[in-house]
Amino acid sequence: MQFLQRKKWFCRGVLALSAAALSFGAGLSHGAQNLRLSTLGPGSAPYVVMTTFANIVNEHVPDYRIQVNATGAATRHAVETAQGRSEFCLNTPHQYDMMVKGGGPYANVPKSGELSKNLRSVFSFPIGVYHILTFGDSGIHSLDQIRGKRVYLGPPGSVAFDTTQRIVALMTGLKADQDYTAIKLGWDAAAQSFQDGHIDVYFNPTLAPSPVVAQLALVRKLRWIGIDPARLSELLARPGYRAVRIEPAVYGDGLANEAPVTALRMTASMGTNNALSEEAVYAMTSAFWKHLDTYAASTPVLRNVRLEEALADANTPLHPGAARFYREQGMTIPAALLAQ
Repeated sequence: MQFLQRKKWFCRGVLALSAAALSFGAGLSHGAQNLRLSTLGPGSAPYVVMTTFANIVNEHVPDYRIQVNATGAATRHAVETAQGRSEFCLNTPHQYDMMVKGGGPYANVPKSGELSKNLRSVFSFPIGVYHILTFGDSGIHSLDQIRGKRVYLGPPGSVAFDTTQRIVALMTGLKADQDYTAIKLGWDAAAQSFQDGHIDVYFNPTLAPSPVVAQLALVRKLRWIGIDPARLSELLARPGYRAVRIEPAVYGDGLANEAPVTALRMTASMGTNNALSEEAVYAMTSAFWKHLDTYAASTPVLRNVRLEEALADANTPLHPGAARFYREQGMTIPAALLAQ
């Protein structure tokens, strides 16, 4: 129970965001149009960023009220948004590319390519850096040493699981459930299991500093296992992926590493659909960027979200309302991102 108790302390900011969404919504006029936003679970970077978007809209754009749904998978949320059953979703360049081509988790989704034509983007943000962690005293210093070990890759069937098993395969040639045991758990249960010593290597694509990782480092010092970009050229060729340098000081004294490590970063976007009006999305985009700094002052994760990177790694066409705002900021919008 130590993990859960500490988690409450670290996630106060996340809970405050959730409470703010409820309080802002309660004060709106009955004439406000209700919209649905689907994201990942509390504590995740997408949840923090996207709930902040909802809170800002609920407070500063009185004609709309966004209700947050934090259950289910991002791949399903994208389909629901394309179908008009939700107005906002987490999208990633790789996920969108698979939806367009009908690959990966969309292989069994009828006409996923046609559905993808309904999706639009509002802004890009870093969804996280692939943390590859073990305990500092585990004796594991590289992925080459995980043969026979218990490894958490992410929830089964998720984009994270697909990506992390590819990281291991490309870096080492080792295969899940043949050369090492892939632990099948959700994010929260996996963090608890890692803390309890039931997982040897723990993957988590989250922004640094992550509250989840920081609390784990309070129990025992961690080691961040770096990647070799030369071995991951296949992944780095995917839309939205890049190699970044991580300094050990990002977690204070919580890491056993003495030198910086290279990690894989993934970009995501706030997705919407083409049914929302230009005026609505323009008002929401303007309000978000105007008031983001107020929230970032008390929520460090939000400091990773920057206007100058609002179009970073994007391959989903921009919503016309968002495009209008970025033009007003003097930003150049690539022709490929202009909705037809």
